[in-house]
Amino acid sequence: MIDGVDDATIRRILTTTRRVALVGASLKPWRASHEVMGFLLGRGMDVTPVNPMIAGKQVHDRTVMAGLDGAAPLEMVDLFRNSVRVGPAVDDAIQLGAKVVWMQLGVVDEDAAARARAAGMTVVMDRCPVIEVRRLGL
Repeated sequence: MIDGVDDATIRRILTTTRRVALVGASLKPWRASHEVMGFLLGRGMDVTPVNPMIAGKQVHDRTVMAGLDGAAPLEMVDLFRNSVRVGPAVDDAIQLGAKVVWMQLGVVDEDAAARARAAGMTVVMDRCPVIEVRRLGL
């Protein structure tokens, strides 16, 4: 994989993480971010949706926050953003003390990943937690 993260680490992330901020949350049920959020909630994770364009609205009965600071404290930041736009969210995640940055399928930012790793975070790129849960049989 492009991120170099082994299956044991992915398994640990997906079985022990409880507090997640999902950046790029959507009100539209056909969007991947909406589906993934529902999936993570169904696995018992406490997911806070983040999207400044719909802040204050509800997604899966959770209030959408304008920024990551409204989702703190958190363990993982799940990024549904274009690769060229994830850097600021990764920097916010670093400042807020997140342990994991998860960039969704097609999302890769090596510079942001390097900053996160330097801060002691685990970085997953170009993967979907739904696919990984099914692939690993979790």
